[in-house]
Amino acid sequence: MKSQAERLLDQAAASIEGRPARLASASDLRVGVDLGTATMVMLVMDGEGQPLAGRMAAASVVRDGLVVDFIGAVDQLRLMKAELERELGVELTRAASAFPPGVGQADAQAAGYVLGNAGLTCSGLIDEPSAANQVLGLTNGVLVDIGGGTTGLAILQDGKVVYTADEATGGTHFNLVIAGALGLSVEDAQVLKETPSEQPRLMAIVRPVIEKVGAIVTRHIQDWNVDRVVLVGGTSAFLELSDVLQDYLGLRVTVAPHPQLVTPLGIALADAFETAGSTAESALDWSRA
Repeated sequence: MKSQAERLLDQAAASIEGRPARLASASDLRVGVDLGTATMVMLVMDGEGQPLAGRMAAASVVRDGLVVDFIGAVDQLRLMKAELERELGVELTRAASAFPPGVGQADAQAAGYVLGNAGLTCSGLIDEPSAANQVLGLTNGVLVDIGGGTTGLAILQDGKVVYTADEATGGTHFNLVIAGALGLSVEDAQVLKETPSEQPRLMAIVRPVIEKVGAIVTRHIQDWNVDRVVLVGGTSAFLELSDVLQDYLGLRVTVAPHPQLVTPLGIALADAFETAGSTAESALDWSRA
């Protein structure tokens, strides 16, 4: 039997795939926007925290957690906003967003400026690990977000984030080593990387990058007593990546369902519930993982 969080992630995935839930009321809508390094995601939820509709699009507007193409980010978000408004038949006026751990206040605020220029009042900003844990409800362990440009991690104790870090190494680095090894463009390498049937033969090429992710995690958890790692972020969906990390770290490693949607869903959940205290209500049952 699926947990509440798994059902929410399934609903979010269905909304991205073009099967919006019926909109019962236009009141109390909540929107989460994850700018991302390689992908931008926008999710709309009702006031009870149920996913209604969403959009996902390739975007190269963020690098190493920083917005580097402000105009491109605004234009893409305006397009997604307009499409969702047509789909739902309502105007979207506000949204929340997130920032990676370790960035300064000015860089964190950049996401809010993108929202504002796209016609959305920024209702709040949350750090990415806390957003992801709104969905996962991890009490103790390490949450590792392998994104497009960086690997972010958060150590949780008693449900609270007690340590965060973020370092360069992510999906972009996978693309670069694949492109170099096979003589492809970076764009073609990304397509190949995201094709599940191709991933087993690519493992020998990308294993050093995965092990570098493992080295990043090891360095940051060495002074903490942790026994499990949960992976989120689009790159963590790469086949056998979790197995390689598990062998490297000597810890139990699991991948969240629909890992690319965990953080954007958590952004919208944080806005919808307006408190991190709702985490336990939607926690995944990781004892079954």
